[in-house]
Amino acid sequence: MATDYDDLRSDVKESQDRSLEALKSANAPDARSVVTELNEADALDEGLTPGGEIVSEELIVQVIPQAEDEFTCYSCFLVRHQSQLARETNGHSYCIECEG
Repeated sequence: MATDYDDLRSDVKESQDRSLEALKSANAPDARSVVTELNEADALDEGLTPGGEIVSEELIVQVIPQAEDEFTCYSCFLVRHQSQLARETNGHSYCIECEG
């Protein structure tokens, strides 16, 4: 009688079927309950830094306006000095690094 060596052995196939049945019958959490738990955890995390410290103070940043000898590159959106101006097309300025 010919033997099919590619076919799974009966003991391996039975153990795979049993493990699949065990997974199906396991008490897996409902997807909606998981989403609800994650949303509740996110709500608790508001106001925390990545290290878990509570931050209740406002940060004050001084904004310095663009000077006369500076331009904003239309490609990288960085403020550059006029010496780094590569070209100006249709009112848009491009820096040397973006044209490079």
